[in-house]
Amino acid sequence: MSKPTFTKSALPQAAASVSSTPAAQVWQVGLIGFGCVGQGLYDILQQQPNASFAISRIVVKNHTKERILPAERFEFDVDALLADDSLDVLVEVIDDAEEAFRVVAEALRRGRRVVTANKAMLSRHLPKLVQLQREGQGTLLYEAAVCGSIPVIRTLDAYFGAEPLRRLTGILNGSSNYVLTRMGEQDSEYAPALAEAQTKGFAETDPSLDMGAFDPRSKAVLLAAHAYGTFLQPEQVLNLGIEGISAVDIAFATSQGQKIKVVAGLQRLPDGRITVLVTPQFVGPESPLYTVDHEFNGVVIEADFAGEQFLRGRGAGGHPTGSAVLADLAALRQGYAYHYPKATATAPEYASDLEVEIYLRTDEDRLVDVLDFSEISEEADEDEYVVGYVALENLVRHRDLLRKYGAFVVRTGRLRPISTAVAATLIEEESL
Repeated sequence: MSKPTFTKSALPQAAASVSSTPAAQVWQVGLIGFGCVGQGLYDILQQQPNASFAISRIVVKNHTKERILPAERFEFDVDALLADDSLDVLVEVIDDAEEAFRVVAEALRRGRRVVTANKAMLSRHLPKLVQLQREGQGTLLYEAAVCGSIPVIRTLDAYFGAEPLRRLTGILNGSSNYVLTRMGEQDSEYAPALAEAQTKGFAETDPSLDMGAFDPRSKAVLLAAHAYGTFLQPEQVLNLGIEGISAVDIAFATSQGQKIKVVAGLQRLPDGRITVLVTPQFVGPESPLYTVDHEFNGVVIEADFAGEQFLRGRGAGGHPTGSAVLADLAALRQGYAYHYPKATATAPEYASDLEVEIYLRTDEDRLVDVLDFSEISEEADEDEYVVGYVALENLVRHRDLLRKYGAFVVRTGRLRPISTAVAATLIEEESL
């Protein structure tokens, strides 16, 4: 896909005017959306009157929904906020990805400062939004779109902007992590663990985006842009969820001294290309992610010179995510803008010509044939599972079929080049 064009000065200039604003001046915020994150930000600012940010206008979509504020605080014309030059910054936190793109793109064309938490929108339109910043001199920050309160985007963009990264692995979705944790603690099946997560507010009424690993896939796309400078479309990235998991799978992992976690794995290969996978994975006690349980998120960054870094925190919720929005607001006041230092003409290419070692449990024998295992190292007819190597492209091609038949797939953490098959030296996803 096409990449945005970068110059060394383009994006820093986008925020140059911000730093000229006196620190004591209260910034007027236009808030677009008043769901979990919008309310979280509002509540934080109410408790932090010295933060120098005031939500002066709030736009929502639903005219009849009951809210915690009086009805007169809300309006319904988002374009009126776009045209309001008295607003210092716009915060977009709605759940409609296409409308969010329209609003954010238009704001950038007008040179506005924007904060968003919409990972689905960003993952599909990031190259265009970066280009609009360069052309329109607007500024877009989105720390809240990935891992809630964990400052991973700015860490990658600023701290590791000049250093090559070997790999980045993370638990990026608190909902699925909560379900997996409770299954392990209670020795239960998927359905009651999911119901508990929904009751406690850790999972949506429609949990498909979280449990199907679509949400962490969007986040992984954003991380790839900042960690490696590679802009991907979500469909390029393998995402497999936990809808088909059983207590049998948890027991298998436990017997191996491991846990099952939904892990986003971004990795630089020996030839310089990168790969990105978002699937359940076996994680052992040697990994920092082994102890990231319940609704928490965790990210392990392994850099060429700095070595391993580990970030852990709450990955969702009104206050944790609202705190990330507040951090972006504060950064805008200081003139901060993303530099995308690794997004150059020499940014790494995306590799899909690999084989992935997986654990597959299914009662549909045809799936084993469809996936076309090149090597099988373990097989148990009574538990209906097989362990072996499968071409990554086959997993991507047949992921919907795997969901249709309720199959459950876990990757072991091993990859190898597809061209050298069994004789290849394994590429280990070390230090997960």
